[in-house]
Amino acid sequence: MGDDCGRYCPSFHQTVELLGRRWNGVILHALMARAERFGEIRAVIPGLSDRLLAERLRELEREGLLSRICPGTSGAPRYVLTAKGQALGPVIDAISSWAADWAQAAD
Repeated sequence: MGDDCGRYCPSFHQTVELLGRRWNGVILHALMARAERFGEIRAVIPGLSDRLLAERLRELEREGLLSRICPGTSGAPRYVLTAKGQALGPVIDAISSWAADWAQAAD
């Protein structure tokens, strides 16, 4: 953790808020599992509305974590992680492992 252990870090705070915002973590998890199209992402995340998914995808794109790729006049856009988004892989994996070991799903 370095010399600043315990001190407030704006970058850390911003990152935790981004990942902790409702649905962002699970959307990133779905993208890392190779869901690329809007419908694929929505299908693997029960309870997520189309409106909120679109809003979160735009937010993650603005933050530089994913890119929206339009194939032209035919086909639906794809959402792919950028290098910045892919770099979160170990973080998402660590959260997933922790959740499997320690968290209990809400009934």
